[in-house]
Amino acid sequence: MSSPALSTAARLRAALPDWLNDPKVWRTEILGGLVVALALIPEAISFSIIAGVDPAVGLFASFTMAVTIAFVGGRRAMISAATGAVALVIAPLNREHGFGYLVAAVLLAGVFQIVFGVLGVAKLMRFVPRSVMVGFVNSLALLVFMAQVPEMRDVPWPVYPMIVAGLALMVFFPKVTTVIPAPLVSLVILTVITVAAGIAVPTVGDRGELPSSLPVPGLPDVPFTMDTLTTVAPYALAMALVGLMESLMTAKLVDDITDTHSSKTRESIGQGVANIVTGFFGGMGGCAVIGQTMINVKVSGARTRLSTFLAGAFLMVLCIVFGPVVSDIPMAALVAVMIMVSVAAFDWHSIAPKTLRRMPAGETGVMVITVVFVLTTHNLAVGVVVGTVTAMVIFARRVAHLAEVTAVADPDGTSVVYRVTGELFFASSNDIVGRFDYSGDPDHVVIDLSSAHVWDASSVAALDAVETRYAQRGKTVEITGLNEPSARLHDKLSGELVGGH
Repeated sequence: MSSPALSTAARLRAALPDWLNDPKVWRTEILGGLVVALALIPEAISFSIIAGVDPAVGLFASFTMAVTIAFVGGRRAMISAATGAVALVIAPLNREHGFGYLVAAVLLAGVFQIVFGVLGVAKLMRFVPRSVMVGFVNSLALLVFMAQVPEMRDVPWPVYPMIVAGLALMVFFPKVTTVIPAPLVSLVILTVITVAAGIAVPTVGDRGELPSSLPVPGLPDVPFTMDTLTTVAPYALAMALVGLMESLMTAKLVDDITDTHSSKTRESIGQGVANIVTGFFGGMGGCAVIGQTMINVKVSGARTRLSTFLAGAFLMVLCIVFGPVVSDIPMAALVAVMIMVSVAAFDWHSIAPKTLRRMPAGETGVMVITVVFVLTTHNLAVGVVVGTVTAMVIFARRVAHLAEVTAVADPDGTSVVYRVTGELFFASSNDIVGRFDYSGDPDHVVIDLSSAHVWDASSVAALDAVETRYAQRGKTVEITGLNEPSARLHDKLSGELVGGH
């Protein structure tokens, strides 16, 4: 007979996810988290410089963002940390008003993101076309690569063979074994060679001093007044929108890679909670990071929240406990890792000649426009918005041409039937007004809409305009075949629209 203690333990094991009992998963998640933590250090320091704050601020933000989002986020295995997009948004606020205002903006941005999540803003992701997603992925890959270019300029010559060696290790080591992530092997080997041979190359330690203690929570040092709120709010709103967009797009990308679904609403709220926690610990805020997420998901093969949590935890352990060792990691090794990430993330199929020949020109154009605007502005949100609007305009023009008007005269000449087919909305409805023979038609005109759908007020106004033109010539119009939604909209708005007659 089993003891109560054993029964309780068995129940606990049954309640836990299956992967907790799988040593292979633990190994993958732990090693993935470690590689991500190493890759986060130089980027967090770089983003701190962009924002104009101490390097520790970016490292603290990456630590708190990753650890918090591991529990409250909606997308497993996605990494959130300090990012360049957020740093660019809040840098002017820090420069003009000081660090206290920056922290206040991070806290308020978190509140905004929670509100957006509750309001269901995440559901707008369904309106982002595939061509924009491809442009987003390709532009991110290019941005990741471009961020490595400065690390290859005006550096000692050993940097270049080290980068090549790092890339070679990551390409060929997986052919030997995949038990240990190739990026981690590359980092360890290149660091050992650099230290043992005394090779003078830029290292992580050259980017800034690593923190020696954990962050302490507290409120921002600002006056809690309406003036402060009005100063901070525009930056907080911009940060919230940019952070959400980048996070949700990255989440959707991971969904596609892993063939799993994630809650975008929970992710939106989770990003807000993570930024509030980060603000209380004096961090610069952040969102999902595509480069480290690709390292975790695509390169290391991580799939659970454990890797996300450990990425943040290892980051602080590496900085506080193993600071001197981490400082000796050559930047060339990390550059090689990020180049490999950019190559893996880029959708090479999208620019293959065979694909370009088959893909509609509009789809390819939207992808290119998205990439161009992201690379020009270094702002993912701008590229996604411009790309999505462009795709909508192209779609509207394409659908508008599908609306057709065909006339069928009655044999006795007393009436004429116009059969309208297609989707009637603002882009197509205005064109149909000129498709009728107002002077030559008989006194009774029938407009058959059984093969059409009325979508908006513009279409109702266009139908009113047709009726008015016929009425001015003493002729009557009968509209038939409206489906239920179209009839409801037409009955509600017909005759009520200013300028419709």
